[in-house]
Amino acid sequence: MTPETRRGAAMHDGHRHRKRPLRLRVRSVLEHPTTKWGRRFAIFIQALIILSLLAISLETIPNLPAWVHVALHAFEWFVILVFTVEYALRLWSTAHPVKYALSFHGLVDLAVIAPFWILGADVREIRGLVLLRLIRVFKLGRYARSLKHFRIAWQLVKDDVFAFAAIVGLFIYIAAIGIWHFEHTVQPEKYTTVFEALWWAVITLTTVGYGDVYPVTTGGRLFTMVIVLLGLGLVAVPSGLLASAFQEIRRRERERQLRRQKWHTERPEE
Repeated sequence: MTPETRRGAAMHDGHRHRKRPLRLRVRSVLEHPTTKWGRRFAIFIQALIILSLLAISLETIPNLPAWVHVALHAFEWFVILVFTVEYALRLWSTAHPVKYALSFHGLVDLAVIAPFWILGADVREIRGLVLLRLIRVFKLGRYARSLKHFRIAWQLVKDDVFAFAAIVGLFIYIAAIGIWHFEHTVQPEKYTTVFEALWWAVITLTTVGYGDVYPVTTGGRLFTMVIVLLGLGLVAVPSGLLASAFQEIRRRERERQLRRQKWHTERPEE
């Protein structure tokens, strides 16, 4: 394709873009962060989210000047108005408004603005829901590839992870029964039932060890040593599964790139 042809095609595409209905253009900006204006809008929303969360933290500082409280309150109004307009535009521009409203992102968008309009501006304990809006802007081009890799990796190992989780759950239950058997007689107030011993089993198998519940008998301590050693291996298994999956994804991508390079080398005219 000659430069003149490319310029003509670009002009034609730009002219066609200008002729598109307003609804489609708005949808393109809202739903496609890889485009020029879509990327700018996504960055603007992301910056607004971060600043709004920072404002929530600033409000906790004691003895702030009165003008700071006024500015933060005005900024809160601005944020909510922007999010409200965005939600309304998404409902208006999408081809399936009900589907969007009932989707995860639609419910998150509604959860961000609904408390403000229903309960008023002072809903500090609820405004943390704004953080969930970061999920959408993760679709920016620089993040899309990494998220795609994680999704593919999860698809590769999810069956193994579910099977491993079932084994871990059974092992936790066995550990709770074991420690209850050794410690119930000596510490009946801490190991009253097997269900209360589950707390010890979880924090010991995960190698956290808060120290609020611990064995004092010789049998209980020996049993705990075995559980801790097994817990070290249990914690490492999911990480190893994901690491192997990511290596497999990288291997597939390298093979795909090599095939693509070979194809272009053999067919340079195409």
